[in-house]
Amino acid sequence: MQSANMLLKKIVRSSVLPVAAQHGMKRDLFPLSRTLSLSLCLKQDNSCKPSEKLDLDAWKKVMKSGLQEEVSETVSEPQELSSLAAARETLEMWRLAGKSVPEKVSEEQLKTFMECPSKSAKKKYLKYLYLKELYKKNDKRKMEEKRERRLEAQEQTPKMDETRKSPFLCLWTSTMEKAYNWRAAQSMIFGQPLVFDMSYEKEMSVREVANTVKQLVQSEGCNRRAADPFHIHFCNFKDDSLYHREFLKHYKEAWGKLLITVTEQCYTEVFPKNKLIYLTADSPKVMKTFDHDKIYIVGSMVDKSIKTGVSLARAKRLGLETAALPLDKYLLWNTGAKNLTLDQMMHILLTLKDTADWKKALEFVPKRKYCGFVTKPVSKLKKTLDLVNTLKLGKRQEEVQKQLAKNYSKK
Repeated sequence: MQSANMLLKKIVRSSVLPVAAQHGMKRDLFPLSRTLSLSLCLKQDNSCKPSEKLDLDAWKKVMKSGLQEEVSETVSEPQELSSLAAARETLEMWRLAGKSVPEKVSEEQLKTFMECPSKSAKKKYLKYLYLKELYKKNDKRKMEEKRERRLEAQEQTPKMDETRKSPFLCLWTSTMEKAYNWRAAQSMIFGQPLVFDMSYEKEMSVREVANTVKQLVQSEGCNRRAADPFHIHFCNFKDDSLYHREFLKHYKEAWGKLLITVTEQCYTEVFPKNKLIYLTADSPKVMKTFDHDKIYIVGSMVDKSIKTGVSLARAKRLGLETAALPLDKYLLWNTGAKNLTLDQMMHILLTLKDTADWKKALEFVPKRKYCGFVTKPVSKLKKTLDLVNTLKLGKRQEEVQKQLAKNYSKK
């Protein structure tokens, strides 16, 4: 009998207890008679209870730790994704949602996209990149069409002009480039300085800075090809700024070979204050003649929102003399602000320097902004305007005269 009991205990320990632990020791797992016999056997040998409890507790701890590791792995996976990858995923989602998102976005553009302060700013920046990509595609398509037309013309006329292939033209272009560079080098020693104020980066967006640099590149090329060029100074220019990056995109390796002066110093530290004149459209003083002994300053800013008074306030803080171009004196202004682009200012100043003729210089103002040049004095012009208004308006003559008096009171 004792041997049978021992055998039964071994069977219970080896097979029944693990199954019972898995099923939570349910009462209906075994029949009633077998449970009674098991209980009797377990009462006789109580030494197995603490070991079984310890095993179950350890098993529970192991199972809990495994679940926690799985949960921590699932939580840590999205955290391991880099911010750039997350930004690319959001761009893909926006593209699938039908928003204007460019096809190719560089890492630098992604970083600027992530630095945008709000969602609307991010959308505007993406729209700017999208339109820029569209313009590039259109330009590429136009270039390909021109190339196809050129190839067709070459096929129709297989014999090209010998002048195009002549080495004389190649020699001419190379010698002219050398002459332009020689003039620019001479202007750095003997030429009149012209300062571009590069301290307006914070007042502009990325797109406006890119447009500013494009206009400065055109201004530098126009100045280099002039008969008597200026000595260009880029003052308040900081390394690794937006201006610097855009210039490197345009010039690449030639940036270090430009015959201009680039400095981090302010123009008040480089030149004496009594020789500086800040050219701004908001100045109350009108420029009458071009002074060859003065040093003119032009603000390197393109503002689509037309921020009035920024450059004038800067000049007043530094205690500098200001001046505005006499547009109202020589032009019948039509519409639009009286702010000109930087390349237009360069053309006007170069023409004034060479000819001192305002009519020739102001021909570089866009013709959509004015009706024509003023050929008569303002008093005669006022009489003709009064006569026209009396013929057209009749009873409203007094109102027109008051309006003209307001407009021409200062003049």
